[in-house]
Amino acid sequence: MKNPSLFLPLTLIIIGAIWFLRSTDILPPTAILLAAALAIGGVAVLVLDGINKQSVVSGPFLIYCGVAVYLYSQMMMGASPLIALGMMVLGLLMLLSRSSLIPSKKYELINPDA
Repeated sequence: MKNPSLFLPLTLIIIGAIWFLRSTDILPPTAILLAAALAIGGVAVLVLDGINKQSVVSGPFLIYCGVAVYLYSQMMMGASPLIALGMMVLGLLMLLSRSSLIPSKKYELINPDA
């Protein structure tokens, strides 16, 4: 007999927990959660992938996006200056990735014969 899937019970638990935390004002606003998730994702890219030509652009830019979402949601800065600053940050990171000091990403080859 096939085991029943855990998808529905886990989904109900997660949705119920989020609903409970939101209705009791324990969970912070969605924008702050998104900002934290973006920044944590950027740090995770740098930690898990190491410093290479791809991660030196995507990691810090994700962190910048998290900071920008937080600043915008707290009404500390408007969208236009944040977007302009983001374009400059992304351009600088792309120039940095072209440097010979930043190593290329090393790919692991999977040997199907092994």
